[in-house]
Amino acid sequence: MTSPTSDEAFLAPLHEKDAPENDAAELQALRERLAQSAADAGLLDVAYRTVDTPVGTLLLAATERGVARVAFAREDHDLVLADLAARISPRILQAPGRLELAVRELEEYFDGGRQTFDVALDLSLAAGFRREVLVQLPEVRYGTTVSYSTLAKRSGRPLAVRAAASACARNPLPVLLPCHRIVRSDSSLGGYIGGLEAKQALLTLETSSETGPA
Repeated sequence: MTSPTSDEAFLAPLHEKDAPENDAAELQALRERLAQSAADAGLLDVAYRTVDTPVGTLLLAATERGVARVAFAREDHDLVLADLAARISPRILQAPGRLELAVRELEEYFDGGRQTFDVALDLSLAAGFRREVLVQLPEVRYGTTVSYSTLAKRSGRPLAVRAAASACARNPLPVLLPCHRIVRSDSSLGGYIGGLEAKQALLTLETSSETGPA
């Protein structure tokens, strides 16, 4: 076995020290180039990225039509990506660029500076009455709540309270479509895809921002 030259011996510790950071940067750059090439070739159907928020790390996924999925960590992001590949397209890549606007609006929301979202949405993961329920959610004003019963009425089927609750429980776009503002008739929280702690945190965020400093 040959020993390294003096230059190699001098540079080796530097390379070893910088390698993890350099490798990560190079890998990210490679991913971005791959995603852009796939998009340019019409081969990127679903782009995804994650974003850290006060309610945990959220997975965001978008088609060319708009954001199609927001997922909490408790849903298992790997399982969510597999589901997207099966239900929308297997041509799915980590491509943050397509989701820049969604991330910016979410950051503004969690900072208390945004009450509604303007980013385009893709509701292809919802159909029928479930979709009718979801499109009503943005009509529930920031900082307020309504009951599942009221939501069912607004969606055109006043007796379908359980179906309305189920639509909220399976909402593919939590936070962006604010199902956290829907509660039981006795004002208890009910369920939430992100967990009750996250639901309460979102409601508290909105009421605090609405009230403002004392």
